[in-house]
Amino acid sequence: MRVAVVWNDDYGAVINRFGQPCPKEERREKVASVAAALRKGGHEALLCEGDKGLLTSLERLMPPGPQARPSGFVFNLAYGIQGECRLTHVPAMLEMAGVPYTGSSPVGHGLALDKVLTKRLLRDAGVPTPHFRVMRKGTESIGDLRFPLVVKPRHEFGSFGLELVYQPAQLRQAVEVIATQYSQDALVEEYIDGREVTSALLGNGQLEILPLVEYDFGGAETHLLTREAPPRRICPAPVGSKLKAVLQDISVAAFRACQCRDYARVDFRIDRSGQPFVLEINSMPVLGTSSAYVLAAATGGHSFSSLVNRILNAAHTRYFGIGIAEADQASSPT
Repeated sequence: MRVAVVWNDDYGAVINRFGQPCPKEERREKVASVAAALRKGGHEALLCEGDKGLLTSLERLMPPGPQARPSGFVFNLAYGIQGECRLTHVPAMLEMAGVPYTGSSPVGHGLALDKVLTKRLLRDAGVPTPHFRVMRKGTESIGDLRFPLVVKPRHEFGSFGLELVYQPAQLRQAVEVIATQYSQDALVEEYIDGREVTSALLGNGQLEILPLVEYDFGGAETHLLTREAPPRRICPAPVGSKLKAVLQDISVAAFRACQCRDYARVDFRIDRSGQPFVLEINSMPVLGTSSAYVLAAATGGHSFSSLVNRILNAAHTRYFGIGIAEADQASSPT
């Protein structure tokens, strides 16, 4: 099958440079590894920019088949270029054009990317999450929140803008930085002192829950996951069977509440008493060969190639009610 791996590398193909830019990351090696995995799975994989020329490129690469059926698939790895809800941009274009793709819909990405909506959905579903407030100035009342507090942008991902504060002056400054630098509200939530664990999910109907990954912060005074000093990862996480079952159940509930599809990652903090709290859900976790999601899959018995192709197959089954192998067999001459 022809698969276009859509991502963002050249941020110049837009009509205007306008709106909040997406933080740039070096992702070429990660995207190339996904394309190589798809080729290993027997597919024709091509890299494609998720910019204003995307639909023209896709129409050329995969013209409609008989009865206007899609003749190809998109493996979506696009984080967007600029503006609001950037993860939703490429999926929305593909929805409009009638091109099937991996991962969450614009709705799923929008819900997961908005940390405040995520927490409200989790709370409504009975999923525990730290107490929080939304702030724009940093001088708003914190109500019954207790310091220390974690401050982060409402709509960003990957620990961008994350800060731990211990008193009101620090809180005000951290919120002001987010309002100025990211042009958005700040999510302010109670810091949960304890362990940090992430749960990776794969599939749709009957979800496969991959082995838990724990972040080992060593002797650090505060356990905070930042981009500057990523901690060592332990997989499978050393948790008891009872807590493991609770984390798995909560992971599935979070996946459903935020309408995720095909694959996602749920991040937890576990306090000193063993109570888990969902921090957020990542609707498009990084598929780099050293990422937490891929580590969980490898521990669960998936090679990198089999994982990537499982994600593609999950999306194909979701669209067409049948896996890729079965579809190829059904369409082959007898």
